[in-house]
Amino acid sequence: MDAFFGGLAALADLQLIALIVAATLGGIVVGGLPGLNATTGAALLLPFTITMEPIHAIAILTTIYCAATFAGAITAILINTPGTSASATTCLDGYPLAQRGEAGRALGMAAVSSTLGGIFSVICLMAAAPLMARAAYNFAPPEYFALTLFGLSMLATIGDGSALKNVISGAFGVLLATVGIDLLTSVERFTFGMNELSEGIGFVPVMIGVFGISELLIQAGRLGLVRKSVTMKAIKLPTREDYRKVWKTILRSSGIGTFIGILPAEGATVASMIGYNEARRWSKTPEEFGHGAIEGIAGSEAANNSATGGAMVPTLALGIPGSPTAAVILAGLMVHGLRPGPTMFTEQAEFAFAIFWSMLFVNVLFFFIGLYGATLFARVTLVPPRILWPIVFTFSVVGAYALEQSMTDVWIAIGFGVIGFFMRRHGYSVVPMAIGLILGGMLETRLGQSMVMLDEKWWLLFTRPLALFFFILTALALFGPPLWGRLFKQRSPIESMGE
Repeated sequence: MDAFFGGLAALADLQLIALIVAATLGGIVVGGLPGLNATTGAALLLPFTITMEPIHAIAILTTIYCAATFAGAITAILINTPGTSASATTCLDGYPLAQRGEAGRALGMAAVSSTLGGIFSVICLMAAAPLMARAAYNFAPPEYFALTLFGLSMLATIGDGSALKNVISGAFGVLLATVGIDLLTSVERFTFGMNELSEGIGFVPVMIGVFGISELLIQAGRLGLVRKSVTMKAIKLPTREDYRKVWKTILRSSGIGTFIGILPAEGATVASMIGYNEARRWSKTPEEFGHGAIEGIAGSEAANNSATGGAMVPTLALGIPGSPTAAVILAGLMVHGLRPGPTMFTEQAEFAFAIFWSMLFVNVLFFFIGLYGATLFARVTLVPPRILWPIVFTFSVVGAYALEQSMTDVWIAIGFGVIGFFMRRHGYSVVPMAIGLILGGMLETRLGQSMVMLDEKWWLLFTRPLALFFFILTALALFGPPLWGRLFKQRSPIESMGE
């Protein structure tokens, strides 16, 4: 309880409040710009938080996460182009409403649903993260190794491509994590005589490259794209009739989004799709979906914003990122020397709850900013891409250089920007690669510690109940879906004959 109120007391810092307000404004701009998203914004901002206090740095990154996720609805409703992928389903009903002259009503519902979903998830975060950390407090290296392996197995479902391509991308990230000096044997690996690589490939330049620069290259091929926009006079708060129609949808989607967010390697995009589908399935008027159903906006926005708090549960409690943006936040924690996991809630509990309270504050803040400033923020969509993306590139280069004042980091960022561009063009998501880079180092370290603990007898890993449990989950995550699909295909003809 002391940590609970101690974290709240951290918000008495006026500098922190000012930074959160500024980051909220910046996050709404980032989320409102088609092509940019919360992950890109957090990755670009990450190097500039290195010199800040840890609480300030992580609070800014989580603020960007929450605010940008909400702001994606602005462009989704007004120009039928989601500012973030998590708002893709918002386009389905938001833009038709805007075409009917009800853009203000649609954005009002998006603001209310986003705020309620975000608050719901942060409350769940405050309750679930310490409990999960307490359950994991007795984990030894073998259990951590098995848990990290399970986290890597979830990469098969996180990207936009096929499961196989996602696994290949994640394996590439794990391979990158082996660059540098092995801490157990002191042997240099894959450094090619470059002293700058002796400590490994840094998280920050890679994040900037694969999320920022690669997106720049992708958007360069879309400069001729013309978007249709809709005018809007003012946002309108939902009416009593609107609330009556959507309150169950908001509650349901908030629960769905929080649960999906907690699952390692899932995120707001998956949550919004499921939330939207469930809203349509439970609706009394499913035929209106796709033509301007207010329930569709509520289901999508409540789910994607509640996933932000849910994603922070495994990130802080177990060190397993719950979404791509959470992976960037995890990198920020590690850059500041903070180790997420059970010890964070025993040794740095006030820090953890300060982050929780800052996320709660942000969810209330962007409601008012979004409600009264959406017409202004909608104008950011008028920024010509020929101006926007050179600015993004400049921030990318400066951010990569600022961390260690090293041109090597700049070339790493540019190199991985090119690698990410070609990966995405050929259907390989860059998200599994980035998460693989983060978890790969943890996996190797915990495997080495486990071998020392078990006297090199690797088979003893399977004699530990919790480790065995995570190994089984890993096997089911990797091989369960294809086996189930094959079994279903084999049985379906027989079932059809029986009918």
